[in-house]
Amino acid sequence: MSNTFHQGFARFGAIALMCCTALPAWAEEDQAQQFTPEFRQVHTGIDPKHTPKITAPDSVRRGAWFNVTVSVGTGSLHPSLQEHFVRYIALYKDTVEIARAYLHPVYSQPTVTFTVALDEGGALRAVAEPTHSSAWEATKKITVQP
Repeated sequence: MSNTFHQGFARFGAIALMCCTALPAWAEEDQAQQFTPEFRQVHTGIDPKHTPKITAPDSVRRGAWFNVTVSVGTGSLHPSLQEHFVRYIALYKDTVEIARAYLHPVYSQPTVTFTVALDEGGALRAVAEPTHSSAWEATKKITVQP
């Protein structure tokens, strides 16, 4: 390939990089908001609108598939509005993420059912992140029988 081609491609890459790194003012404000203490630490307390609710058996057989349903809101379901919704629901077994579902505003109810299998007991942990605060989490102990 010609040297001119490489120079042109290099210029294009530099322009693309400059365009992609400059954020509009509203995006910078949204991004700055995410670094406040409210957006950094996962909430472990109980909030009727934000705390995930885990519905799963207390005990399962090793390697057998079972359903885990996670809904957001212990008192009532979290709203799913364009301006305020749940971005995702993730399921962990202890500290290892085993499933995640991304939700869309308006069209997605903040309830998901994951079908999983475990080889050992521990804690199921659900993490749900709404648009106006950091994530909220809940845990449920699960026993795995041989």
